[in-house]
Amino acid sequence: MQKLFTQMFSNKKIIWLTVFTLLFVVGSMIAGVFVGAVSITVPDIFKIIAGKILGMSFYDGEKTTELIIWEIRFSRVVLAFLVGASLSLAGAAFQGLLRNTLADPYTIGVSSGATLGAVLVLFFQIPATFIAGYTQPIIAILFGLGTLIIVLIITNFASGKLSNETIILAGIILSSFMGAIVSLLIALTPREDISNILYWTMGSVAMRGWGHVQLILPFFIIGAAIILIHYRELNNMALGEQSAQFSGMDVKSKKKLILIGASILTGAAVAVSGAIGFVGLVIPHLVRLLTGANHRYVLPFSLLIGGAYLVLADLLARTIIAPTELPIGVVTALIGTPIFTILLVKQRFKKRNA
Repeated sequence: MQKLFTQMFSNKKIIWLTVFTLLFVVGSMIAGVFVGAVSITVPDIFKIIAGKILGMSFYDGEKTTELIIWEIRFSRVVLAFLVGASLSLAGAAFQGLLRNTLADPYTIGVSSGATLGAVLVLFFQIPATFIAGYTQPIIAILFGLGTLIIVLIITNFASGKLSNETIILAGIILSSFMGAIVSLLIALTPREDISNILYWTMGSVAMRGWGHVQLILPFFIIGAAIILIHYRELNNMALGEQSAQFSGMDVKSKKKLILIGASILTGAAVAVSGAIGFVGLVIPHLVRLLTGANHRYVLPFSLLIGGAYLVLADLLARTIIAPTELPIGVVTALIGTPIFTILLVKQRFKKRNA
């Protein structure tokens, strides 16, 4: 009877959390499109977006307003959502896989590797058509995966096994190294091009459009699908790799698949928006506090809340000192740094008291 009551309470909690999350996503996207120099009512926003999606005309106002809403604001909101969802979902996967709430694409080096790959494309001015129009995301993903492999190799040599703590330490060391190479490339960049690369490394979704949405979308779908279908495996691995093996799971191959999926999401996000830290750290941790440790809920909620969070962070970045616009990476770092510090101290106290 008690078990049935607990299950009913848990299901009701998830239903309410789902409703709240969907309202949060819709509300953040409406706010992202609504706020700007050009004033427009919410019903008119819906008319423009619905008309464009359905290929019909519901809005009878000025064409310039329609262009601003669809081509500038809504495309930016969609891109911010996809980037936030990618980083948050990748962070949830890394944390579940490594059983450590301090793991995310930034701390284990994947984000830094992807950043280096994307900066190399900008530095050498490699044309987008070089790899079927997806040069930057593909190179960013490959560098992200390459960095992850190096982190795992270093960890194996350092501890003789894939110790989760050593993975994070190796990731932080490699992130610093990758950051130094990026700084070197910036120093070697001609003065007329330096501002573009420097601004890009701080993370931003400004001056992007539907072209960038098209760049990230296929990689987002592939990476998200790989991770979301492996929620059972992540639950098993949360109990330890030995327990997962006893359940009949091929731990090594599943681990590789999840790491590849998370690296695809990280590389694609970095390629279109630059380096945006702490999203993959803060959001999954918050979601676990709300849903518990079951990855059946952690993964989809991380995706939705992470996307909505970055839309609001971008809104803050472009309005807080308007008309000047802050890089979105600065906003997420200012929010994420104190939270990261609290998590680190909390984890140290747990170990000391254990």
